[in-house]
This record gives sequence, C-alpha cells and structure tokens, in this order.
Amino acid sequence: MSAPTERITIKDVAAAAGVSKGAVSLAFNNKPGVSEATRERIFAVARELGWAPNSSARSLSRQAVDTIGLAICRPARLLGLEPFYMEFISGIESVLAERDCSLLLRLVGSVEEEIQLQERWWRERQIGGSILVDLRQDDPRIAPLRKSGLPAVAVGHPSLTGGFPSVWTDDATAVGEAVRYLAALGHRRIARVGGPTGLGHSAIRTEAFEAVMAELGLGPGVHVETGFSGEEGARATRSLLLSSNRPTAIVYDNDIMAVAGLGVATEMGVSIPDELSLLAWDDSQLCRLTHPTLSAMSHDVHSFGAQVTRVLFDVIAGQEAVSQPAALPQLVPRGSTAPPRS
Repeated sequence: MSAPTERITIKDVAAAAGVSKGAVSLAFNNKPGVSEATRERIFAVARELGWAPNSSARSLSRQAVDTIGLAICRPARLLGLEPFYMEFISGIESVLAERDCSLLLRLVGSVEEEIQLQERWWRERQIGGSILVDLRQDDPRIAPLRKSGLPAVAVGHPSLTGGFPSVWTDDATAVGEAVRYLAALGHRRIARVGGPTGLGHSAIRTEAFEAVMAELGLGPGVHVETGFSGEEGARATRSLLLSSNRPTAIVYDNDIMAVAGLGVATEMGVSIPDELSLLAWDDSQLCRLTHPTLSAMSHDVHSFGAQVTRVLFDVIAGQEAVSQPAALPQLVPRGSTAPPRS
C-alpha cells in the first residue's frame, strides 16, 4: 500500500516562496504589507504546490473581499451585443482570477435602483467593494454611496466622481485627434453620433468636438444624440445622409453604431470612403470584419478593466489609491476613411 500523500500547509508555501507565514496570509487576504512582486511569487508557488487557503476561514477574515460588485444601467440585450462591456468585464475577471475572487454583476433599470442595490450589497457584506460606471454630471450615486462607506472606484474623469478614486480615458484629447485627422484629410463637414449628453463622458466628448471644430474654423459641427444601439446609430446615420448639408465624415461613439452606419450608407448607395468617411470608437473585432474595414480610435478595453480592478483592490486594502488615466486611445486608420471626393 502506498504511503499517504503529505498535506501541503501554509508553512510549506511560505518556505518555498522564501517568506513568512504572515506574508502568505497577507497576500491571500489582499492586505497591505507585501509588494506586488512578492504577492505574485507567493501565488505562483501556491499554484505549483496545489495549495489554497481554507475558504471559510478566508471568507471570515476578508469580510467578503472574495467578491466585488458591478452594476450596469443598460438593457440586457444591448449589453450582450456591446463589445466594450464584454472586453471590460474580461479585464476585470483577469485580475479576479489571479486572486481567486468573483464578480457580482447586476443589470439595473435606473440610477435609483443601483443606489439601493449597492447599499444593500455593502450593508449585507456581499461585496468587498464596487466598480461604478457610466458616471453622470452631478451623479446622484456619489453622495449616498460615499456616506455608506462603500469602497469603490469610479470609471470616469475625476471631475465627475465626487472624490471617489477614478480611472479614466482622456476623451477630450482623443476626440481632438479624431477631428484633426479628418480635417487633415480635407473634410469640412464632420458630424458626430454620440451617446446621451447626460453621461459624463459623452458630454466631455461633445464639448471637445465642438471646441476643436471651432478651433479649425469648421463651424459648430453636427452632433446627433443617441443611445448606443445599432438601431439608433442607423437611424442617426440615415438622418444625417438625408440632410441638405450632408456630412462627408462621421465619428461614432462606439463600434456598433459605426457598423450600423456603414450598413445604412451602403443601403443608400453612398460610397465609403469616397463620398463618406466613418470613424468608430473602441475598435473591437467588429471594425476589422466589415468591408471596408473601419478606421477607429483604438482603446485597449481589456487592460482598462484590469487597471480599474487593481485600483479597487488598493482601495479595499486601505492603501492610498490615486486617480489615474488609462492609456490614450490611438488612431488606427483603415479603409473607411480617405480624402473626400471632389
């Protein structure tokens, strides 16, 4: 009969990683006191040895840091189609997998519903912290959630987050680059199909779009406010192409609307890019599957989600979390943009 396999303990993990048992405990409980490099070394050794902390003891000691929350106020059907949130959530999950944590995701119908949900999650210790998305100007979530003591990171410009640590993209600079690129190609009638102005990032993009258009002497520009669905993007594009002062270039706030806009242009016999240039945002795989392929402001959304989650764990651990920008979206010209045909 073979000898029984010796049970791996926290002491074995500590010895193999060259640290104390206390350091192993700090790493797995996501507590300050060990560097990120040491934490990753401990995790790697634990995986190699096949060791994991006792789940019940871990849950008690971490007070539900095993789970973080994310509430999104979007229709379920749209969320399933939108590449941005799929990539963003995959970035969140990549960090949670490293820490053996879970994501509690809920779709809500209103901001008021989200406030009640976040407060209940925190009150009942279902989560250790939360990610706040789609920040609005004077967002009504800020005051009650700060009062509740919920550890949170906001995805949005610091001017929108009411003191919550934030991670954001520099939308104003990116919009400026998109407009200047189209103007350099020779476009003078540039339109933008954007999201609701109530959303903070939409308002920032709209303001930047109008400012750069004025700076370049191109007039106020045309802005069409929509939701983010393909249907609304198609409707906005059709309206623009039927107008008396038809644009020669359109910038879209997401790739779904840009793909829908390309379909409308083809349906109406408008040649892309000879008669109309199209520029998408975020640059998912969708942009590379169309004909012609869609130019885009490319944003590494997966890395963005991972960055947000790492900042949240710093907040939960009581470390000083500084608001920080994500990588600036990069212009990727493809087949849908060109100088307008005379």
